[in-house]
Amino acid sequence: MKKGLYEADEAVIDGIRSGDDRALAYLYKLHFPMISHFILSNSGTEDEAKDIYQEGVIVFYEKVKSDNLELTCQIKTYLYSVCRRLWLKRLAEKGRFATKVEDAEHYLTLEDEVPQQEENEKRFDVMEAALNQIGEPCRSLLEDYYIRMQNMQDITDRFGYTNTDTAKNQKYKCLQRLKKLFFAAYQAPV
Repeated sequence: MKKGLYEADEAVIDGIRSGDDRALAYLYKLHFPMISHFILSNSGTEDEAKDIYQEGVIVFYEKVKSDNLELTCQIKTYLYSVCRRLWLKRLAEKGRFATKVEDAEHYLTLEDEVPQQEENEKRFDVMEAALNQIGEPCRSLLEDYYIRMQNMQDITDRFGYTNTDTAKNQKYKCLQRLKKLFFAAYQAPV
């Protein structure tokens, strides 16, 4: 494949419409790392990331082939939004989320979601930076409780606290520090 042939989104779409398999192959390689990172960062595996990305590309491919695609953003953003929805649905089906995700889909169009998605990405980046800044044992304690969904007794045992009340108190202090770091960075001018 000639380098640069499909660098523009329009060229990828035209390539798919004309049946050029190279366009689809390029698309698969180009944005998979972004989707893989998102899914791996949100309780997923590499195989699940591949499955979700495949489903997202199929949605995109079918829309392009049926001339049913009204793209108001970059392909990258479109694929991210589609794969994000697919992943959130899968998490909900597996019971990894307490709330259902399907409802929002009926009320939001993809175009309405793009600015919100960009804002959410900024929040995630700021939160990740705040978590990196908070240090240990706070980072591990908060990740164990909020991400890995461990109970307070397991956390008490792991960190060697005298009882669950002590662990809860430490979690509260860590959370307050994290909030302070997050909001200081989030509200800072860019």
